[in-house]
Amino acid sequence: MRAAVVPEPGAEFELVERDVPEPGPSEVRVTVEACGICRSDEFAVEGGYPGVDYPRVPGHEIAGTVDAVGDNVDAWEVGERVGAGWHGGHCFTCEPCRRGQFLQCENAEITGLSFDGGYGEYATVPAEALAAIPDALDAVDAAPLLCAGITTYNALRNSDARAGDLVAVVGIGGLGHLAVQYAHAAGYETVAISRSPDKEPLARELGADHFVNAAEADPAARLSELGGASVVLTTAPASDAIESVVGGLTVDGSVIITGIPGEPVSVDAQQLVGTRGAVEGWGSGHARDSQDTLEFSALRDITPEVETYALDDVSAAYERMADNEARFRVVLEP
Repeated sequence: MRAAVVPEPGAEFELVERDVPEPGPSEVRVTVEACGICRSDEFAVEGGYPGVDYPRVPGHEIAGTVDAVGDNVDAWEVGERVGAGWHGGHCFTCEPCRRGQFLQCENAEITGLSFDGGYGEYATVPAEALAAIPDALDAVDAAPLLCAGITTYNALRNSDARAGDLVAVVGIGGLGHLAVQYAHAAGYETVAISRSPDKEPLARELGADHFVNAAEADPAARLSELGGASVVLTTAPASDAIESVVGGLTVDGSVIITGIPGEPVSVDAQQLVGTRGAVEGWGSGHARDSQDTLEFSALRDITPEVETYALDDVSAAYERMADNEARFRVVLEP
């Protein structure tokens, strides 16, 4: 098999040939048809995440087909379409696992960090980390849904917002352009907030009922004029963008952070007390959450906008993502 390997933190990708891996007793080998390139892949490429062994094959947005199963696996069969996201498995025995909180597993593995990911022709994945991909979704479309999709869909469906409530999405990029689609499909009155006015036509095409140009208007004031937001989902990893919307919450509203900024977020406690509001965070989800995301996306015809690259072009594809030039998700087709 061919794979794109990071030999050590900060090094250039190396395209190598290696033996096709054999799945362990509780693992599944997947023929990788598509693998998204995500900003979180920087943990593998640049280093900084504890416990990562090198050389390492990055990639936690894997879509493909079951090629072989381990001796202890009976949940999956050869030929089934499957995907694997950030959550790469759990121990089943720690306290969070015993309570069904698999994403908070104290011994959780991460696809592309704890073990080799999808920047290659094959990958072996723990059986509990796989989600079934509906036939209606192409592998290229499914791959980004296993990270950007699940993060936004899962955050919205676990919020207190109900159909008809005002829900805003900050940032119309890799996560945000999916969040707008999910918010619209869920029946929310959807607001797209962006500093780029040229994104308004796309935001409205994706389902936004309102567009706020944050470069010219105060987004909190605009949300208040619309009645106040039950949820503001922030996908832009910028503290000032998050801080700018807290004042636009309605009573018991929440700002949910999915795009993580590199600096602390400051909020006005008086505003939160006055609205009983909250600023909270949301991760992605486990494999069943991924499957729910894929199934809902297929049901409502929600797909990402992607740019595709061959494995030979992995360096250019990765830089396209890292330089924020992609519109909106970059996908390898090994």
